[in-house]
Amino acid sequence: MSGFSKILLPFAFLLLLVSCGEKDKSPLQIPDAYDGSAFSANTATQSAVRTQLEALVAEIKKGRTPGPVVDYNTISQLYNAGTPSLKSISTPYYAGRLDGANGWLDELAKASGGIYTPGTPSGQGGTYGVYLFDENGLEPEQMIEKGLFGAAMYHHAVVLMQGTITPATADQLVNIFGAHPDFPNTPTAANAANPDKFMANYAARRDKNDGTGLYTQMKNAFIKLQAAVKAGDDYTQERDEALAALRLTWEKVNAGTVINYCHAVISTLSSTNPTDAQKASALHAYGECVGFVHGWRTIHQDYKQITDAEIDQVLTLLNAPYNATPTSYLFATDPLNELPKLTQIINLLKAEYGFTTQEIEDFKKNWVAEQGR
Repeated sequence: MSGFSKILLPFAFLLLLVSCGEKDKSPLQIPDAYDGSAFSANTATQSAVRTQLEALVAEIKKGRTPGPVVDYNTISQLYNAGTPSLKSISTPYYAGRLDGANGWLDELAKASGGIYTPGTPSGQGGTYGVYLFDENGLEPEQMIEKGLFGAAMYHHAVVLMQGTITPATADQLVNIFGAHPDFPNTPTAANAANPDKFMANYAARRDKNDGTGLYTQMKNAFIKLQAAVKAGDDYTQERDEALAALRLTWEKVNAGTVINYCHAVISTLSSTNPTDAQKASALHAYGECVGFVHGWRTIHQDYKQITDAEIDQVLTLLNAPYNATPTSYLFATDPLNELPKLTQIINLLKAEYGFTTQEIEDFKKNWVAEQGR
């Protein structure tokens, strides 16, 4: 046998082993339900973060009532307290916008106790209807709460995805999404022992409960992820497929919710002679749009589809550019000229995520409320 043949033989044997190994790999067995047996033990950190965010939101909502003044030091402490703290898991960019002098926490505290009327900015803002706005007509509460859904909670998920993925990681991702292994597809405590919260709540709202919607897609991706991780190293492709599906669907829930609120603002402010209460409600829905969008700014591009340039385009259309003073009040005072910007946003997000015309129509509704679940 020639020397060359002797060299080839080991390689041929190795190829045979690899080939046999590939043939021996069985398809990933994906169960019907998520295994939550270790969920509580694995998610103590994420549960603490959720509790901290709920405490912060409860405190800032006190500003919705005319008269009471929200103390800046109290809400700043709630943002900074804990290990980890909400601030420590936030993107550095968003943490810098939230805390400190003239940050959204400070703006909320300064606006509280006053009365606001949409128009040329003056003073510090105040309550209008049942919501608290700064002098520019932007609702700081939404910049804090809904912004942190992306800037803190999704960012925390991104950090988890960058590490070693274990069964505990899968549980932690479910928890920080706001869901539970029960996956009840409802935020209503009366209808579920472990209701959906945070982004899982909004996934449920965007889901028609027909087995194909965004909430169901998230649930299925979580189940697949857990199954792939438990099955071992032979199933890293399936694991990575599940992670990619989670990221994109999570982002679609966020975008679909922005579209929902754009629809609500258009519907209310295009009506004939809306009342002050209706205008306040529309500015609140508008504020939700800004918060949900802005929170994703500077999330690493490898972990989101939309680019920061596109986010900046949306924020500019919302009259709330990241690098300039917002003119949010214009949507209430000049709807004829401002509302077409929201239609532009809907069309931009439709193209970005490939939403169908029917999906855009479906996003008009809160399906949890619509179906009484």
